[in-house]
Amino acid sequence: MFQADDKTYELGGGGSSDEDEQETGGHLDGLSETMGEDKELKNRLLNKYSGYLSSLWRELSRKKKKGKLPRDARQKLLHWWQLHYRWPYPSELEKAALVESTGLDAKQINNWFINQRKRHWKPAPPPMLAPEYRLHGHSGNSTSSAHTGQYFAGGSAYPRGP
Repeated sequence: MFQADDKTYELGGGGSSDEDEQETGGHLDGLSETMGEDKELKNRLLNKYSGYLSSLWRELSRKKKKGKLPRDARQKLLHWWQLHYRWPYPSELEKAALVESTGLDAKQINNWFINQRKRHWKPAPPPMLAPEYRLHGHSGNSTSSAHTGQYFAGGSAYPRGP
């Protein structure tokens, strides 16, 4: 036997006494009463706030709408893009001017250019070799060095560095 909280507990097995059953029965009655109050409170709150909760649920469960930029802003960005297609990287001053003229945020401008370059920009091929390095038309013998006296070492279309 030991005592805790002003109650005496018996160690070891054994059946439960009538006193134990009354204590647990009383506890279960209190528990079911509390559960009933909880359900009642839950129902009252649901009735009171169900409209708000359902609209909040709809708003949160909606798929995020794919945002499109305003038409006039897109046209201004595309106009800049067409003028600078060969190197579509606006400077900070150009970005600031685009922010002001389009009404978009700087982040929106940056993201638009990133996406536009990724989806639509093909960087220009490297510039052609100087005329003295170009191969000339076929004249019966080897075309690689017959006309210019230069030999093509192969491996790369880019001229060697200094």
